[in-house]
Parts: sequence; C-alpha cells; structure tokens
Amino acid sequence: MSKSRQKSTTGSKTTSKGSTTRRSSASSEGNELLFGKETYLWILGGFVLVLVGLALMSGGKMPDLNTWDDSIIYSFRRTVLAPIVILAGLGLEIYVIFRK
Repeated sequence: MSKSRQKSTTGSKTTSKGSTTRRSSASSEGNELLFGKETYLWILGGFVLVLVGLALMSGGKMPDLNTWDDSIIYSFRRTVLAPIVILAGLGLEIYVIFRK
C-alpha cells in the first residue's frame, strides 16, 4: 500500500479515493457541553415562556361567520399579555446566554 492510503493513528481517515479527512477532535476528547446543566434548564424555561406566549396569542375564531366581534380579536390577552410573555421569554434567553 502507498503512504497516502495507510491509516494514521492521529485521527485521520482515508477515503476510497485516497484522500485523507480529519475527524473532529471533540469526539476523541469526550462531549463537553458549552454551558452547565443549570444554564440549559434556564434556556428551556425561556423557551417554555415563548411557547406559552404563543399559546396565549392563538385563537380568535368568531362564533358566527356573519358576526364580527372586536373584543375577541383585540382582547387584552392577545394584544398585551401574550407579547409581554414572549418578550420575557426572549429576554430570559438573552440574559442566561450572556450570564457567566
């Protein structure tokens, strides 16, 4: 075998055409996470807040196709509360990511 097709012990891999590709060094060193467990739980909490805000904003179907009711579409829940909950979730995400 030629030198280009021999396997090396430094983490390179030979393909069928003879070229060598490098493996990621992270796979050989173990999986070390960027943040700690507590940070990921806070990120999950921010994501849940965003989902709750989107759920609060959903709905608004009229009871009758011939009737228009502004209070259903433009209610406090959809125009004020839901955007505040979504922005709180996004703010929590940003704070947790930059905290350290």
